[in-house]
Amino acid sequence: MSEKRALISVWDKEGVVELAKSLSRAGWEIISSSGTARALREAGLEIREVADLTGYPHMLGGRVKTLHPSIFGGILARRHFDEDLNDVERFGIPLIDMVVCNLYPFEEVSRKGSDLETLLENIDIGGVTLIRAAAKNYHQVILLTDPKDYSKALEEISSEGNVTIKTRQEFALKGFATTASYDATIHRGISREVGKPASLDGMIPLALKPVLPLRYGENPHQEAALALPPLSDLPWKQLAGKEMSYNNILDLDAALRGSALFQDEPAVIVIKHTTPSGISLGSNLEQAYLDAVECDPVSAFGGIVGLTRELDMRTAERIAANYTEVLVAPSYARGVVEFLSGNRPNLRVIHWQGGRVSPFQYTGTWSGVLVQEDCLPPLPNESNGEWIGKPRPDLWPDLLFAWKSCALSKSNAIVVAAEGKTLGIGRGFTSRVDAVQWALGKAGESSRGAVLASDAFFPFADSIELAAAAGIQAIIQPGGSIRDKEVFEAATSLGVSLFITGRRTFRH
Repeated sequence: MSEKRALISVWDKEGVVELAKSLSRAGWEIISSSGTARALREAGLEIREVADLTGYPHMLGGRVKTLHPSIFGGILARRHFDEDLNDVERFGIPLIDMVVCNLYPFEEVSRKGSDLETLLENIDIGGVTLIRAAAKNYHQVILLTDPKDYSKALEEISSEGNVTIKTRQEFALKGFATTASYDATIHRGISREVGKPASLDGMIPLALKPVLPLRYGENPHQEAALALPPLSDLPWKQLAGKEMSYNNILDLDAALRGSALFQDEPAVIVIKHTTPSGISLGSNLEQAYLDAVECDPVSAFGGIVGLTRELDMRTAERIAANYTEVLVAPSYARGVVEFLSGNRPNLRVIHWQGGRVSPFQYTGTWSGVLVQEDCLPPLPNESNGEWIGKPRPDLWPDLLFAWKSCALSKSNAIVVAAEGKTLGIGRGFTSRVDAVQWALGKAGESSRGAVLASDAFFPFADSIELAAAAGIQAIIQPGGSIRDKEVFEAATSLGVSLFITGRRTFRH
């Protein structure tokens, strides 16, 4: 039986000495270079230098070591092709049966804020090529890129005499995933350094790493995990409570968006099934919470609460009196987290540190992946819109509040609001007039003197007529319907002021 050879070239040396010793005891020849060779020699192992195989020393400051036919020929040679074996014999190329390789820590260096020159020097070339070559020829070559796989490979070599094809396939796929992720990380790191953000007019390298396993997806029959793209961290930290679920994270997303929309003022946003059930402003956070819940107390049960200011003890006591799944705030007053943990041990308490993971929103469909800019809608102001009927600048604060609340709600969405709080929200309806009826029904008599917001145009005048009959004074909407003239005339005749923003805010 011919001698087996393993080429070992690793940056992360975890477990590599033990691996090499086990292979050596089993009769394998170890080929290595640079720091890896030094570490193995210091452990008492006999090593064959890469330079001895290639006939060339390391050059260009170590940039070129393994890039040579004597190395890659030994990895890529197909043992069942006579032509390949003839070339191996003709050029004296030693066959390589295992490649153990991991890469320069580009991500670690990038996270340190290194300059462009340092980033470029930490892009691995030879290692990536070794991994791809071994993965391509996995039928003949065992590839190990993860120290966690060393023991599995050794166990199979010990019991089977070699690593099985099924396991080689697993290792090869992990290798391809490693190089794909590495390239995506480099693209993102260099893009940041040179100031060229990703755009939708070219390729979008995306390698996702699961960071938070979840019990299941939206339903128990679906597997799920939370994953992050390269060079990304969670923008929040969980301080207390049960583990987050898939649905919790979807709802949390809506709460974070709401917190960003209302960040200029103290606000409380109550989310249920990814859409608001109530929102309120107020210098008194406790009262704002009560007003937000009052908009739809039934839906608020088991909801998610987002705050734009530090959570104080009095408001925490109010929240603890209700059943809440997730609570998110920019900070917590002393003792609040401990109080919540003691009184509501299952309540997931989240500290949002600001920011988000990606500038794009990705939605998987059976047709492909939809990609769009993930940004908050631009705020309307009186100078870039149009009043229809009597201008009502006195109602502008409430109109803007209602518009923000509507922009956060699932389409079709209608919000009735007054004095910095939602009175009724119609969201997720397939008919706009039904959404109007629902929102007005929730508001009841409180709609008299209130304002109304719509996330898209009114296709008919019927919604305006309902709003006027309920006592709505002003409506903010984007316009753009082929029946705008009819809608505008109805509003004017009924004494309802319209502000036309020109921008739709759908959230499907």
